[in-house]
Amino acid sequence: MLAGIIVLKFVAATPALALDPAVLAATPPSPSPREMLSMGFAAYKRGEKAEAIEALQQAAERGHPGARWKLGMMYAAGDGVKEDDYQAFQMFEEIVRDQDDDTASSPNAAYVASAVVALAAYMREGIPNSPVAADPGQARQLYAHAATYFGDAEAQFELGRMLLAGEGGKSNPRQAARWLKLAAAKGYAKAEALLGYLLFDGEAISMRADPARGLAMLTRALRLASIKDREWIRPLQEEAFSLSTEDDRRLALTDAQSPH
Repeated sequence: MLAGIIVLKFVAATPALALDPAVLAATPPSPSPREMLSMGFAAYKRGEKAEAIEALQQAAERGHPGARWKLGMMYAAGDGVKEDDYQAFQMFEEIVRDQDDDTASSPNAAYVASAVVALAAYMREGIPNSPVAADPGQARQLYAHAATYFGDAEAQFELGRMLLAGEGGKSNPRQAARWLKLAAAKGYAKAEALLGYLLFDGEAISMRADPARGLAMLTRALRLASIKDREWIRPLQEEAFSLSTEDDRRLALTDAQSPH
């Protein structure tokens, strides 16, 4: 009987305690999604990836695009988690679905643009053993969206490549050159390398040959590119160099020292 009275007294008292201003003031507020994101990034930088994933997942479940983006990148690379491209695809898809009204100047624009580019790459090749089949046409549309709406340099480069090769739609070399030029102007080394190679003789893009400028762009891109990208840029630069005149080489050397 006494136990029952104690329980009843506790239950009756609980609401009053919950509404007590002193109790409410002493209860720490739960972290916001943005705070959880910061905690996740901080843990990641410390190398504590399990802790990072837990914080990022909490922020992602509450809709933060930055947390979804970071988790998507981690799943795509197998960074702290088992590599899972379909899981990454779903993360990026959620960002695009929930943030599709963002403008290019919004705080989340970088996350949305990156997610669109990642989705395009997955659609371009498909994901084995998943519902995501290869759809180059859809990939091209996604790249075009990120290239146009967000001015994303990677999207501009990939769209240029697809237009050049006629991948996912009709070939349009002149349009391809335009997108490559926009990406190159942003310092995107891969775009500058490909555009330089095309400008060297101009034939593929129906433009007047400009060997000095083409060699300069290839040389500058080779210097600025990542180690991985140098593997395909170097043969192009060496080919252009071997076919250049001494005058073109001198002009190219001077031009290659400039930022763009």
